Amino acid sequence: MSVFSRLRNGIPPSRDDCQSPYERLSQRMLDISGDRGVLKDIIREGAGDPVTPDASVLVKYSGYLEHMDKPFDSNCFRKTPRLMKLGEDITLWGMELGLLSMRRGELARFLFKPTYAYGTLGCPPLIPPNATVLFEIELIDFLDSAESDKFCALSAALLLLHRRLAICEEQHLVEPAELLVLLNLSFVYLKLDRPAMALRYGEQALLIDKRNAKALFRCGQACLLLTEYEQARDFLVRAQKEQPCNHDINNELKKLSSHYRDYVDREREMCHRMFAPCGSGSSVGGN
Repeated sequence: MSVFSRLRNGIPPSRDDCQSPYERLSQRMLDISGDRGVLKDIIREGAGDPVTPDASVLVKYSGYLEHMDKPFDSNCFRKTPRLMKLGEDITLWGMELGLLSMRRGELARFLFKPTYAYGTLGCPPLIPPNATVLFEIELIDFLDSAESDKFCALSAALLLLHRRLAICEEQHLVEPAELLVLLNLSFVYLKLDRPAMALRYGEQALLIDKRNAKALFRCGQACLLLTEYEQARDFLVRAQKEQPCNHDINNELKKLSSHYRDYVDREREMCHRMFAPCGSGSSVGGN
């Protein structure tokens, strides 16, 4: 019986009827701020270490007001979320505390009281005063402070080098520095589990030095993650030719061989199932 039906029939409302949806939700959530200002409910567990202070994070998020189905803020519509640094790009205190409790791959729901969200004034016209807000956050990946600072510095350096190339006739003086930046960016994107971008920067490095073993190795790693096995083998064999005794390259070739063998076995099994003769059971309606 709904609360309105109870009132019509003279039945006093229960304690649950007097609670708002967020109040009912909060009863089964974990207090991570110590004052119930930030509450957490894990939807999908993550893995590895939690986010470190001053890290830069790749997240998908959506923020909701109570009694509203559509988010007032979300980045889930973007094709690729941008890297955001804690304490700089993320301004909600509650979101920062929440992220510090998360691990890679984790999906969680948070309730932020006004103190940890938009305060007593809110954020007109979207957020009313003293609003408790709900955020659903998925932590895709993060870089620790040193890694994120390196990534930002590399991106800025690459931009400056491109500008320098545009005005500098002595290209041979700029290219070695650009090569180093491209190799490092390829490495960072591999760590972010974005192999397509890692491959892109690795191939740009190969335009400068087509025999660079590190660039060939990075491209091979990226292609393996993209399950482009033939292309991965081509890059890694070329890298091995440049550095035959490199353990990382040789181990990656072994890894590729294992992955490719598993892939072939799965394909063979799928073909067997598709073209196997039908069973010899009796026909429909037979005796």
